[in-house]
Amino acid sequence: MGLQISEIVPRQEIQLHDLQGKILAVDAFNTIYQFISTIRQPDGTPLMDSKKRITSHLSGLFYRNINLLTRGIKLVYVFDGKAPALKGVTHEARNALKEEAKRKYEEAKRAEDIEGMARYARQTTYLTEDILIESKELLKALGIPVVQAPSEGEAQAAYMCRTNEQIYAAASQDYDALLFGSPRLIQNLTLARKRRLASGIFVPIQTEMIELQQVLNTLQLDHEQLISLGILVGTDYNPGGIRGIGPKKALLVVRQYKQPALIFRHIEQQLQQQNLRMEFNWQEIFSLFKNPEVSNNYGIKFTKPETTGLTKILCKEHDFSEERVQSALDRLEKLQEEAKQSDLKKWF
Repeated sequence: MGLQISEIVPRQEIQLHDLQGKILAVDAFNTIYQFISTIRQPDGTPLMDSKKRITSHLSGLFYRNINLLTRGIKLVYVFDGKAPALKGVTHEARNALKEEAKRKYEEAKRAEDIEGMARYARQTTYLTEDILIESKELLKALGIPVVQAPSEGEAQAAYMCRTNEQIYAAASQDYDALLFGSPRLIQNLTLARKRRLASGIFVPIQTEMIELQQVLNTLQLDHEQLISLGILVGTDYNPGGIRGIGPKKALLVVRQYKQPALIFRHIEQQLQQQNLRMEFNWQEIFSLFKNPEVSNNYGIKFTKPETTGLTKILCKEHDFSEERVQSALDRLEKLQEEAKQSDLKKWF
């Protein structure tokens, strides 16, 4: 689910060194969910410690962030707060899909179908409260700031990027940050060159940047029209959008009628001719994107990684290799020290 507009959105491939020294507001739920669903054993079982507690999120957060920090990229993780009531429909649909995936997983397990088990296990992923609490503790121990959004994390990340000149871009695999007004969106923020999909298939990936102004210029839209296009295609607040309207057709409609009220009046008339009606309140959804609930009362403070705290969380509590964890921290400290010395030399 989510906003499906990838086929019409212009983007540019970038290298991680292009982001050196920049601060990115990361969509925490999106990132952690990705780790839980993809970092798994061949049969789809997530990584676990000796007490059978899931550790896929801890592994993903620790090693990816260490790699990004060593490249001079600063990160702020933004966590979701209370979801808007309209998102309840999406949650219900997702839960139904997960229950179906659980059933298919059990069938694959009885048939000893390892490939099927892996495919369906990834589709049953949930983010529990424990996973979120552990993720925040790990990030703070890494010295990475954590921001708690009052509502949608992507809305808060977009607001921070739009109003705080120190924050360069939002980072998420979804496109919602553009509708929330983020000037820039970074996707595929990883060193990996391929990603495993929920189906188990690997696809090549490249870090990409999407600039809102370039999107608007290319599509010949303003921001309100982009929001309207998103609603037509379908968002988390109205999954599926208007039946029969994909991104390209939605673009034509929006360009022709221009004003949101006229766009949706036209759609309502088209539906009435088919004895159908719009299943959602477009004004309500439009308002959620145009005027989302966000907070300007957030603090961002970067600190040095706490070796003792990280060792306790990862090694003492969750059976990570102390040697591997220490090696990663030593590498980070060495590169950060080299960067500091390089900056000092510029003054002489």
